[in-house]
Amino acid sequence: MLSNSNQITFINKENEMEIKDFLLRNYISNRLYRNLYQNKRIYINGKPLTKDFIVKQNDVVTIVFDDEISDIEPQKMDLDIVYEDEDLIVVNKPPFILVHPTKNYPDNTLSNGIAFYFKQNNLKRKIRIVNRLDRDTSGLVIFAKNQFAHQQMALQLEDGRLEKYYYAIVQGIVGSDEGIIEQPIAQKLDSYGRETREDGDYAKTYYKVLERLDDITLLKVKTFTGRTHQIRVHLDFIGHPIIGDTLYHHKNAFINRQALHASSLIFYQIRTKNKIELDTELPDDMKLLLKQYKSVFIEN
Repeated sequence: MLSNSNQITFINKENEMEIKDFLLRNYISNRLYRNLYQNKRIYINGKPLTKDFIVKQNDVVTIVFDDEISDIEPQKMDLDIVYEDEDLIVVNKPPFILVHPTKNYPDNTLSNGIAFYFKQNNLKRKIRIVNRLDRDTSGLVIFAKNQFAHQQMALQLEDGRLEKYYYAIVQGIVGSDEGIIEQPIAQKLDSYGRETREDGDYAKTYYKVLERLDDITLLKVKTFTGRTHQIRVHLDFIGHPIIGDTLYHHKNAFINRQALHASSLIFYQIRTKNKIELDTELPDDMKLLLKQYKSVFIEN
């Protein structure tokens, strides 16, 4: 665990300006600024800020985050940590585990494991999830270690700098090598699931064919929006539901979940702005699914 997860430092390379304007230029939100100011968590050249202040060129401004109490029970868990820095931690989530506790499933979630990891490393922070996955979808999930990082990743998600890619194995042979699906998504009126509907929220999904086998297709998918069940609903809309998706399709003998994996992420570090690209392999159960259909394909 990196020791400076509790603070972020900025250096003013411009002309002098008021502290509030300086922090706003560095993407500190008004709400976070007020919280930091009221709790005396802003420092100029190592000295606490006690009143309005003019930041001069080359002044060092540090914001310090208060310790927080998480309301999620820490539970020891084997985490597959793919990436970590002062502000973010990215975990490769296995299938059949929730990202966050619910009323019906209050523990043994990925967030419980992250809470234990934070406690183990003396990081007194709430659990802040940047992107969520369905219980049976495997793949990369980002957690932010402080309010600023969470806010910054939300901005990256909003303006498209945070890119999310998935592997999906779908029913049928997808004819086009690639395509874009733009269909609004709404909750079904009579059930838990979602559907494409004119009064729904705008949603956009890109797909590219990686491999065609016997009546199934392996796709690489990118989401431009983050609607609930977006990929599952959009692929079903074009007539190619995800294999094993019992909500939008039916069971499959070779896999006991939807064949969907959040495989890759592209984003930018909070402090250095360096580009980070993360990739994971296809999970074993999805590899086995392809192998079963490849055998049929070769025999035919």
